[in-house]
Amino acid sequence: MAYDKIITIHSRLDQRTNYALNPAKTRDGERVLCAALNCQLDTACRDMLETKRRWNKENRPVQGYHIIHSYAPGEVTAEQAQKLSVEFARRLIGDRFEAVVATHVDHEHIHSHIVFNSVSCTDGRMFRNDFKAYFGDIRGVSNAISRENGLSVIEPKGKGKQYAQWNAEKQGKLTIRGLIRQDMDTALAGAISMQTLFTALEKQGYTVKRGANVKHTAIKPPGSERFIRLDSLGEGYTEADLKARLREKAAKTPPVQVYIPQQKRYSVKRYGGNSRKTKPKGLRRLYLHYLYLLAPPRPYQRQPVPFNVRAEVRKLGKYKRQFALLQKYRIENESQLSMLADALQAEIDSLVFSRQDLYRRKRCGEDVAAEISGINLALRPLRRELRCCQNISASVPQIHEHIRLAGQTEEQSKNKFKEKEVKQHGSER
Repeated sequence: MAYDKIITIHSRLDQRTNYALNPAKTRDGERVLCAALNCQLDTACRDMLETKRRWNKENRPVQGYHIIHSYAPGEVTAEQAQKLSVEFARRLIGDRFEAVVATHVDHEHIHSHIVFNSVSCTDGRMFRNDFKAYFGDIRGVSNAISRENGLSVIEPKGKGKQYAQWNAEKQGKLTIRGLIRQDMDTALAGAISMQTLFTALEKQGYTVKRGANVKHTAIKPPGSERFIRLDSLGEGYTEADLKARLREKAAKTPPVQVYIPQQKRYSVKRYGGNSRKTKPKGLRRLYLHYLYLLAPPRPYQRQPVPFNVRAEVRKLGKYKRQFALLQKYRIENESQLSMLADALQAEIDSLVFSRQDLYRRKRCGEDVAAEISGINLALRPLRRELRCCQNISASVPQIHEHIRLAGQTEEQSKNKFKEKEVKQHGSER
């Protein structure tokens, strides 16, 4: 069984090739288990860099790739591992990329290192390291060679994911299905049956496709053009799972108790002066509206929001910090925000100038470390607030646009729900 791990090389390609070809790790008796593909072994790194220069891609962020090709203990000999790894590299990159293949025998488990260029030496194209490349090419080629040579293979468990979903989860981003699951949980909180669940989703702008003539129940998010089946949302969100969750919720819900509230007595309190709180205006009001849109205090009252707006939930902390800054300095318009940024910059410049003088005194032998440390501590929050001011200026146009889109989506959802109610009332008559 071969297990593969691919590492992206962002700098110092020479260090990776030197590590892979280290004689202390690759020497097995009189043999050195090293090979080169599409280049010379002693000039491999130089050949890779020359390919980058030839195709004018030496400054690309990805310099190469490093695959660690491991075998189960006792499954292959060092010589077999090197032979299989060379075959694996040859099938994976063909004659398009320079590569070195080296098998390390300095540990109990035998493993091979394959370091190859990110730029093709035949057409100058970049190697694409993504979901398809790993599970379709790397994993597929590795398993094929293992089967051909009577070795065990790694079989995937469970149903695979689509590339877009896998890539978004890899980068820690919210996915469409993740947003749908959030809306589903919100709808479940106030639902008592599947019908009330789907009605709650429709109020959020979803379109539901279900019934006797529908093979798979599916829902279409607001603003989307395609339906998504419930059984593709993952464990806990299939139709059977949702019914089980509703039953479990009903079993835990205590019986309703009817009670008569006591009559309240009211008294009038008189306050001196004007006790009325000032409502936020301008930018503060805009941010307050946007924060409520992204994360309402009562999730079940969430209005339908376009998915590209909902995706901003992952930046909720950033928007909260920006609103806190606006509240702290009572900023209501961009002119006041610009004045604050100028004041912060002036204070920063003053502290930096003072620190430069302290550095000069330090070079002359004076002990001013405490003063320098104090200035550094004072600079951090000022620079943080200055960056926040700059981010607010950049975010305001986008927030206006998102609020406008959310208003359109809410209006469309209301009209759609009203049309459905009218049709239902008409059919009942």
